[in-house]
Amino acid sequence: MVHFQDRLTLAFTALGDPTRRAVLARLERGDDASIGERAEPFTIAVPAVIKHLDVLANAGFVTRAKSDRTATVRLHAQPMREAMEWLQRYEHFWSSRLDRLTFYAESDAAKARRRDR
Repeated sequence: MVHFQDRLTLAFTALGDPTRRAVLARLERGDDASIGERAEPFTIAVPAVIKHLDVLANAGFVTRAKSDRTATVRLHAQPMREAMEWLQRYEHFWSSRLDRLTFYAESDAAKARRRDR
């Protein structure tokens, strides 16, 4: 059994690459497509896309199925939920800062409007 922290490391490592995030975004549409079809929009070769899919599969983000000679890939969201739950524990650190930034921006804009009158 993979330890929770190890799964998080795999998840964040997988999400750290823009190509893998783009692959996940395409998988989000929910359609079953072959690995070759998944590789079409990218400027990298099919073997490189397969390597990215290997990383995503290792992190648990995708599942693969093979029918005859066609392999299809499907999104599996559970690791994303676990990553989001982990991030939410730290949300208070940035949300209070964003609240202060919003307050500052709004008050600064109000001052500018009063000056412009």
